[in-house]
Amino acid sequence: MPKGSEKLTNARKDEIINACEKLYQTMNFKDITIKEIGNATSFTRTSVYNYFRTKEEIFLALMQREYELWTGALRTLREGNDTMSRADFAHELAFSLTQRGTLLKLLSMNHYDMEEHSRMERLVEFKVAYGNALEEVRACLEHFFPDMTAGDIHDFVYSFFPFMFGIYPYTSVTDKQREAMELAGVKYTFPTAYEITLAEVKRLLGI
Repeated sequence: MPKGSEKLTNARKDEIINACEKLYQTMNFKDITIKEIGNATSFTRTSVYNYFRTKEEIFLALMQREYELWTGALRTLREGNDTMSRADFAHELAFSLTQRGTLLKLLSMNHYDMEEHSRMERLVEFKVAYGNALEEVRACLEHFFPDMTAGDIHDFVYSFFPFMFGIYPYTSVTDKQREAMELAGVKYTFPTAYEITLAEVKRLLGI
């Protein structure tokens, strides 16, 4: 790690992560390189290696930030409301994920590669953010629905989080994919991320 203030280090990391996120809006994971990311920052490509050793570490940091932002939104929801109906909570949880399109995309693509090609310390930092998201969803359920048992909450959490991996591919369909479905004669409607998440949360809450 280069010498300098913690503030400067964090600012450099954020700039790298921001550059990666911007590239990811128009490029595939496999086509994005550290060179591409470095070219989109205000410093040299070799400087990127002072903060991240692989592009997978950069993507993992991006996903970590997405989890942290989502967790923060859920915490604000919980702390700002004493009570909430199951229907309202289903709406709020579904809506919160519509604000995290990058998270949903990352969850559906190359998750294994990101973790496998990152240093242990970076992976642990990510797992902390992931664990905090799990705990915040659990805290919301305990707060809003005191009638739910520990088993009910466990079942919700460990059904909902794996479900999140499939939201993006079922709701973000390319023109080519859509045409292929039509040519194959597959009758299928394409829901939004909000619609598919709302339906799942309602199912898990027994609405």
